[in-house]
Amino acid sequence: KNQLQSTIFRIDKLKSYQWNPAEYNVCGSFAEILNGKYDKLETRLHNFNLKMNGIVGYYEAAKKNIQNPTVEHTVLAISQNLGGISVFEKDLNSALSKSKLAATERTEIKEKAKIAINAIVAYANWLKDLKNTTPRSFRLGTELYKEKFELDIQSNYKADTIFKKAVDHKNELHVKMYALAYKLWPKYMKSVVKPQDSLLLIKTVIDKISLQHTTPNNFQSAIEKQIPELIAFVKEKDLLYIDPSKPLVVRKEPKYMAGVAGASISAPGPYDKNGNTYYNVGSLSGWPSEKSESYLREYNDYVLQILNIHEAIPGHYTQLVYSNQSPSLIKSILGNGAMIEGWAVYAELMMLENGYQNSDEMWLMYYKWNLRTTCNLILDYSVHVKNMTQEEAMKLLVVEAFQQQAEAEGKWNRVSLSQVQLCSYFTGYTEIYELREQLKKEQGATFNLKKFHEKFLSYGSAPVKYIKELMIKELKE
Repeated sequence: KNQLQSTIFRIDKLKSYQWNPAEYNVCGSFAEILNGKYDKLETRLHNFNLKMNGIVGYYEAAKKNIQNPTVEHTVLAISQNLGGISVFEKDLNSALSKSKLAATERTEIKEKAKIAINAIVAYANWLKDLKNTTPRSFRLGTELYKEKFELDIQSNYKADTIFKKAVDHKNELHVKMYALAYKLWPKYMKSVVKPQDSLLLIKTVIDKISLQHTTPNNFQSAIEKQIPELIAFVKEKDLLYIDPSKPLVVRKEPKYMAGVAGASISAPGPYDKNGNTYYNVGSLSGWPSEKSESYLREYNDYVLQILNIHEAIPGHYTQLVYSNQSPSLIKSILGNGAMIEGWAVYAELMMLENGYQNSDEMWLMYYKWNLRTTCNLILDYSVHVKNMTQEEAMKLLVVEAFQQQAEAEGKWNRVSLSQVQLCSYFTGYTEIYELREQLKKEQGATFNLKKFHEKFLSYGSAPVKYIKELMIKELKE
């Protein structure tokens, strides 16, 4: 029902098919066919061939739909579409070379791929040449935002209520961070006089700790190295079962996905349960040294571990493997973003609560990371509902959330390209944490953390409010 209501809302009210040209991009769906494991390669390539018949018509329809697009989404559409051409060149040729297809079909596929590339380039050029004198603002506005929040997040909380909770949580985190930074000051700053400004004191200690980080060339390998360590910790503490047969592949982020998030997970759905889950890592190649240094300080040796908990073990990767095992296909396919992101954020705290890399530095960096989750929501709501300026956003992210300039600029880019999604982290996490604490209180000594995790994850990627309803009902029975 929610999915259908969301579709109607998008067609009748949101109308992003008119103002977001980045919604039109064939590259990702064709890459899925090449990367999938749901059928043998020859069958997938045959499907690839058939699907290419629609590409020219698809982009012609896109051009007819687009009216007064936002400047930001137009720029993104051009870069992602052109970046995705490699799917029809390098990736396709690699797959063809491994296949047993007849020479005639191979030739046909290669010829159609040329037509596909021409259509993609033509679309990008059309966007470059578009005379758009009245571009739409990327800001959603109060009414559209509140309705989109209700449909996308499906929380027991309203948008304005969870916004107030996030502001309160930000202030609580500042208090905890000040206590830790004050304690760590002598270790990192020796006899330097402590500043009176509490936020400046926290920032000074964080900046010093953030100098411990990997190099641009080793960023991806540093991530790969940590995955087995996280699996070992989850097993040692018996936090939940992790299926060793489901492959997790760390890879460089494909160009057709670039420009929105720095790290992400691409998981197979329930019809391709044994397919690879990809951990997409943004590339730092070609970045000026100042920008890459800023980025790596943000993802320092402590934060990188929290990122891996979030994206991989026991965060997104683990949750989405469980989701595919759910007896309800609807709960797996029509996944709720707030539950998915909320679980990953909850996993970060849960791992530290159970002693993962326990130190004052790790907790300080965790609070900084959790502040990011919190400020994601504050930023999103403030930009789309309260018309927050870029300057005000930078103050929130850099001064109050202690983010590096590169990270803050990336987040501004993201909030101007998406709406409501940045609320999913804090809202989902809040609801999961509150449910766990409620059950701990009710069950007392009989509460078992592993059982809670496995039961919670068994419902697929359903909204937390429905999982809560179902869990409590089953426990009563």
